[in-house]
Parts: sequence; C-alpha cells; structure tokens
Amino acid sequence: MRWFLVVCCSMLVLGSTANAADGRVLKVLPQFLDLQGREAITPSLYDRDAYQAILRKNPKLRSGIRFAIQWKANAPATEVLKLRVEMRGTPEKDLPKESSIEMEVHQHHWFSHWAYIKLGEDKYKALGEVTAWRVTLWDGDKLLSEQKSFLW
Repeated sequence: MRWFLVVCCSMLVLGSTANAADGRVLKVLPQFLDLQGREAITPSLYDRDAYQAILRKNPKLRSGIRFAIQWKANAPATEVLKLRVEMRGTPEKDLPKESSIEMEVHQHHWFSHWAYIKLGEDKYKALGEVTAWRVTLWDGDKLLSEQKSFLW
C-alpha cells in the first residue's frame, strides 16, 4: 500500500510539471560567411576553424555572419519555440547599431538540436562589425534560456 501511495504522489508531481516548457541554449558559434556564403571550404572542423581565422583577419572576404546554435528543450513537439539572436555592431557617434533575427523551432526528440540563423549581406554591411550578441530561447513570451557574448 505504501508503494502505491508513493507512485501516485510522484505521478501527480511529475504530471504538474510536464506541461511547462523548459529549455536551454547550450552553445553558440558565430561564424563568418565568405563571398560565396560558405563558413568553411571542407567539412573538417579543423579546416572550418582555420578558414574562420582567415575570414576574421580579412573583413573584405566576408559577406555575412551565421550563428550555429545548439539548443535543447523539454516541450511537446507541437509547441512552437523561438530562437532570437540580438546583435550590436560597431558604434556610430554615441550608440551602436542593433539588429535581431528570430527563428521558430520545434522539439523533435530528447536530444539537443542545431539551428542556423544567418544575417544576410545587406543587414551585415549595415550593422558593421558585430561586437556583441545575445541568443535567447522563448516559449511564447516566457524566456527559457539565454547565452550572450562577453561584451553584451
């Protein structure tokens, strides 16, 4: 009888928290894009990092920036979550330029997911050099998680 009571109580506790979405932004990788829209020439991670170093040193070779975001959520597959990337560019006069991009995402399984949010060439050139960024995961108007750069 005692085990039955323990099982019933635990089901009530777990059932009451199952409806609330929970999520985390695990990793954010800002990656420059070259003039052809590529972040790397080959699929090798070593080559990608080496190519990113070249693009970081040569701004004339860049056409945009892409944020590779690893995220995880505990939400039903039908629930729409939102990833938002906010960026600050090089300041003109007193205030820096700001831009943001949003993307709807869905949880498909227990594991983490990767989402890729790209800032196009026109917006990238208008923003200038990205000096700070913040990535947030939203469930409607509820903030689930955020990760930000050091200068944010």
